[in-house]
Amino acid sequence: MGLKRVADSSRVNDDSAISFGEKYVESDNFKNVFREGMALVEEAAGYLEGDGRLEAKKLQPELSFAYATESMRLTTRLMQLASWLLIRRAVNEGEMTLEQAEEEEHKVKLQAIGSLARAKGYDELPTSMKELVERSLRFYDRIVKLDRMIRDTTEDDHVDQNSNSPLSQHIGRLKAAFEGSD
Repeated sequence: MGLKRVADSSRVNDDSAISFGEKYVESDNFKNVFREGMALVEEAAGYLEGDGRLEAKKLQPELSFAYATESMRLTTRLMQLASWLLIRRAVNEGEMTLEQAEEEEHKVKLQAIGSLARAKGYDELPTSMKELVERSLRFYDRIVKLDRMIRDTTEDDHVDQNSNSPLSQHIGRLKAAFEGSD
């Protein structure tokens, strides 16, 4: 389902249904998420350049590798989040078209993380570092879910519609019911 702009510059999908995800990104709630994400990026950068650097120097050599690994993962994750947030804000403010945003978002590979393998020694890392990692993972998960909502991705997109699974059969019945209610 593609998005298009209409004369009043609101967004609707091709079936004239309102996308909850798109409306959310235009809301004050999204502005709060944006601020929260950018604050997390700034906090992590400040920590890694300040207290984190001092804490890392105190670590045993075998833990320095774990710290460096988690630091790189944290930085990469937060840069992906910041890029996604900035792209979405740019579209909302008219600085970027939806087509440009889609092109840029292909470079930002947001995908569900699931359970991550931790670097050996992770549990012995400074508490501040582990807290930042955990907060970034929770925030990342929220953004992945929001991204799916915006793209109107639903669970049925991931189910083979020709399969005989109970889920695909249920989804088929729901679609038929809604299509017949016009």
